[in-house]
Amino acid sequence: MDAPHPPSHLKAHKKSRKNQTPEISFQINLNSLSRTKDLPGAIALYEEAATSQGVRFNQHHFNALLYICSNSVADPSLKDSALDHGFRIYEHMESCKIAPNEATVTAVARLASARGDGDRAFGLVRKMGERGIAPRLRTYDPALYCFCEMLEADKAYEVEEHMRSAGLSLEEPELSALLRVSAETGREERVYEYMHKLRDCVRCVSEETAKLIERWFCGEKAVDVGNANYDRSSVKAVVLRNGGGFHGLGWIGKGNWVVRRGNVDENGVCSCCGEQLACVDIDDMETESFASSIAALALERETKANFSEFQDWLEKHANYDAIVDGANIGLYQQNFADGGFSVPQLDAVVKELYGSSKGKWPLVVLHNKRLKGLMESSSHKQLLQEWIDKGVLYATPSGSNDDWYWLYAAVRLRCLLVTNDEMRDHIFELLGSKFFSKWKERHQVRYTFVKGSPVLIMPLSFSPVIQESEKGSWHVPVKDDSNEEIVRTWVCITRPSIWESSNGVLASKESPEGSNKFLNNHKLLNSCKPETTAKDSNTLGSIGFSQDCMNNTNTMTRKRKDRSSSPSPVASSS
Repeated sequence: MDAPHPPSHLKAHKKSRKNQTPEISFQINLNSLSRTKDLPGAIALYEEAATSQGVRFNQHHFNALLYICSNSVADPSLKDSALDHGFRIYEHMESCKIAPNEATVTAVARLASARGDGDRAFGLVRKMGERGIAPRLRTYDPALYCFCEMLEADKAYEVEEHMRSAGLSLEEPELSALLRVSAETGREERVYEYMHKLRDCVRCVSEETAKLIERWFCGEKAVDVGNANYDRSSVKAVVLRNGGGFHGLGWIGKGNWVVRRGNVDENGVCSCCGEQLACVDIDDMETESFASSIAALALERETKANFSEFQDWLEKHANYDAIVDGANIGLYQQNFADGGFSVPQLDAVVKELYGSSKGKWPLVVLHNKRLKGLMESSSHKQLLQEWIDKGVLYATPSGSNDDWYWLYAAVRLRCLLVTNDEMRDHIFELLGSKFFSKWKERHQVRYTFVKGSPVLIMPLSFSPVIQESEKGSWHVPVKDDSNEEIVRTWVCITRPSIWESSNGVLASKESPEGSNKFLNNHKLLNSCKPETTAKDSNTLGSIGFSQDCMNNTNTMTRKRKDRSSSPSPVASSS
């Protein structure tokens, strides 16, 4: 009986394997070894291919081999072999006149770093520019981490500067390494700088970074370094101008530091020291830049005369604490058979805002086309006319997108925006602003209705970010798996000498000046409006630290400067 013929697909597979070039066969085997990071297998495969003279190596082959070698240096039993073979493979690549790419440089830089040769690792990256290769963050990391590990701080700073000149933004691992080398070499000015770079880069730090920060503040460098003669009013003014949460003027005061861990309650009060944390806003320059970018885009996409008219109107009628996205509220949960635009819902929200702010009306932005339709209803006409007469309503022109109007108004006037719009549409993507998410967190008021009554969901009364207070204390949130801010762990860092000397001055519990019930009731700690008379203060000195204990702590509430009076809002419709 004849033997059965193999299936056709097996025939094809055998034929394809038979016709494989040595390079393809080598690549298939190398890919398998790369997946398992099998260094001995990869070296054996390479040496066999190199001596057989049947394989012509290409860039991908060398990169895969270098990748396996660079990943094996972490294993003490494989490190020597990985380094020896890794550099031999790279020399072979150079002798073959095969140009390296970013992956090549990254792998060889890791090998150099593992040998403790940060200079070679950095030199490889610097040569990339000559070859027209764009480096990535991972390309610089080996040199940076090597210099930090060897406590060669100045070289580490040079790498950081090169990274920034390449347009790369450092992330927590890089900043944490720079913070560590600065702390261990006693560079207190640099420690201060990297604390602020961390504040700007991440919301909550990792446990490893938190421990590093604690070690620095518990060290012995701090006691005699710093400036105790600082202008408290100037520091406070800078905090307000910055949007709250930091001053950036340098270490304040002298003496020991107290380092503890605790929580921050729903009102933003630290359980360790009783200090009130800030709801951090974008600063004055960022606000102006953000408002300008919104206006520029709106003027490109809207009828220029219409939006310019709105800008002029807003400058004359700027006395609002809240802007209302009228369409978003009027159409909320109206997707049922008899649903439509609900004026009563909008009216309820307006009245809630009016009552919460001691009789101060919000500004409702509504499209002219929708307003005309609503005015045709006798049941709504009287109310809408009252809003027009009281300056509660601005109707955007026909053909316009009212999103540009209410967003610009809220940013330009530094006030709250009442809307459930997540602001993810294309017009918001156009902004592409690093300020946007921070601004939304601080200014957006969401809402719901319970049995027909509006419930305003205010922004958090504090921001879960690294904060530096006007008393020089620091509060650092630590990452965890919880979504509840009140259970998050914070590192609380205070200086008793500053707290005691500021008792009754910075620690005052009196109500913020010039603020209104609407903002106070919802614990928005910092003024949306800028201080116009504050003067910059000179950079303060730097300090070091040691741990101590503190028996008495004081709480603090930031004061809010009186707004300058503006003309009564006049209704406008276009």
